Amino acid sequence: MAKAYLILENGRIFEGERFGAHADVLGECVFTTGVVGYMETLTDKSNLGKIVVQTFPMIGNYGVQTEDAIGECLLSGYVVREACDMPSNFRSEMTLDEYMKMKGISGIQGVDTREITLILRTEGAMNAAIVSQIPENLEFLKTNPEKYAVARAGAKEKKVYPAKGEKKYSVALMDFGAREDTIRALQEKGIEVTAYPWDATAEEILISNPDGIVLSEGPGNPQENEKVIHEVRNLIGKKPIFALGLGHQILALSLGARTEKLPFGHRGDNYSVTKRLSGKLLLTSQNHGYTVIPASLPGEAVLVYENAWDYTCEGIDYPDLDAFSVQFIPRSEEYDRFIAMMGGEK
Repeated sequence: MAKAYLILENGRIFEGERFGAHADVLGECVFTTGVVGYMETLTDKSNLGKIVVQTFPMIGNYGVQTEDAIGECLLSGYVVREACDMPSNFRSEMTLDEYMKMKGISGIQGVDTREITLILRTEGAMNAAIVSQIPENLEFLKTNPEKYAVARAGAKEKKVYPAKGEKKYSVALMDFGAREDTIRALQEKGIEVTAYPWDATAEEILISNPDGIVLSEGPGNPQENEKVIHEVRNLIGKKPIFALGLGHQILALSLGARTEKLPFGHRGDNYSVTKRLSGKLLLTSQNHGYTVIPASLPGEAVLVYENAWDYTCEGIDYPDLDAFSVQFIPRSEEYDRFIAMMGGEK
């Protein structure tokens, strides 16, 4: 295998071997804690511009099942301790290496992912590059790899996804980089989903008279989306709103709250979230690098969920505005609540 290097913005260099596409790439280096689900990691649009480090030591054990993809491969690079080249699964269509070559995703293996993760946990997420040769000047690492993230990951045209079975409701989805399983979850609840481009206006959405509005997940810094925030502000109070991920942050910003970047984000499975009123503990899947600042929430907002580890905001209710949001990947309970807001089961 060809030699490759992972260069971190702090100057640390890790030597390893190429797999996947053989191209030099730049991205923000982050880590994810999932043991399985690497297909979801590779195809989650929220990873646009990222070089993702897997903390689990062997990745690719069960091969690639393309039907498990939840979107496009938009991440910049992939870092693993060992990429399995002999997967064992009756559903496997190809190896991880073959899939990444097909999708043009650069990877590096044979590096100490534990040490890299400790650096990121200590110093925070930082830019990095996967290269074939170490350049003399590392100034290029200061480039922002996530600029215009929503414009790159969000939907470019309107598309209708029919309900599975009997149609009960019609929902407008502002697609900032939605996961396909988000759309499928709505369809399976009997909801027809009309996905609108990321830059759709409130007027374009409301003219179709949807029963509810979903603000999707997506990549990047939520504060960069000034036009989107303005349009969401014009949607509030017009229809029931369910917001998740980036949409959760944009909804809060549209009502005057503030967001901030987390030191190294929440990415992976089994993140503990507390429901503040009852003390109930949820185990959630997450993929985000920014959070809403609870102290900045407007008076009509209620902080419902918080992270059990760092007490950051994980979910907000806006009871007077017929809206709510969650930071984590929704469960069936959140979709059922949204249906209840639109009129309940039919």
